[in-house]
Amino acid sequence: MSGHLVIRDVAVDFARPRGRLDVLDGVDLEVQPGEVVALIGPNGSGKSTLLRVAAGLLTPRRGTVELDGRAIVEPDPAIGLVFQEPRLLPWRSVAANVAYPLELAGWPRPRRDARVAELLELIGLTGFAQARPSQLSGGMRQRVALARALALEPRVLLLDEPFSALDALTRERLNLELLELWGRTATSIVVVTHSIQEAIFLADRVAVLSSRPGRIVANLRVALPRPRALDALDAAAVSPLAVEIRRRLGEVAA
Repeated sequence: MSGHLVIRDVAVDFARPRGRLDVLDGVDLEVQPGEVVALIGPNGSGKSTLLRVAAGLLTPRRGTVELDGRAIVEPDPAIGLVFQEPRLLPWRSVAANVAYPLELAGWPRPRRDARVAELLELIGLTGFAQARPSQLSGGMRQRVALARALALEPRVLLLDEPFSALDALTRERLNLELLELWGRTATSIVVVTHSIQEAIFLADRVAVLSSRPGRIVANLRVALPRPRALDALDAAAVSPLAVEIRRRLGEVAA
């Protein structure tokens, strides 16, 4: 499995009654195989838009996205996307939600069932296979969304503030679980977050996006050793890197 994602000179604008709105302009971002990159920037800087371009859900006005040398111009099973809200199908069980992309891909039932069982064990929800989303906590629903995104064994996982709606303790626990999943799957990850602390804790590198129209203004290497424990989360908040990220964000917001 590789997972080399290359975004080159991406520009996006949207039509509106008073004229076009430039959202991204000249974004360059490269993610190495197995790397975790956190994307952070001011509100409205185009972070979520960039993920949708990378996932093939949105065609840019200019620029290209490539995965392992292949152009991404439409949704691709090699790229998984998890939104801030889990977006589970409420009438389907946990197992059926996780199986949904496998059904669309035409997997036969025995192979599908085996893969779902493997994923539910991976996220620690084996005993909830037949539960409905309404019977789960917010953290459990987000874990199901992660399992669904991993179903087709993507080479890149895009996470759009996946834990921001959760309470602080649940968010901390899921950050640890995400790193454990990453350690087992070796999937390249791009995660959007508004939390400097979370960005440093999760990532190998933090990319800072400017105010709209967004572009990458800094790529900052994270020196924390892996594997990471919760005490590293506390250290991240007051680290020199956190100070540097705040400085960069202050510059682009000025």
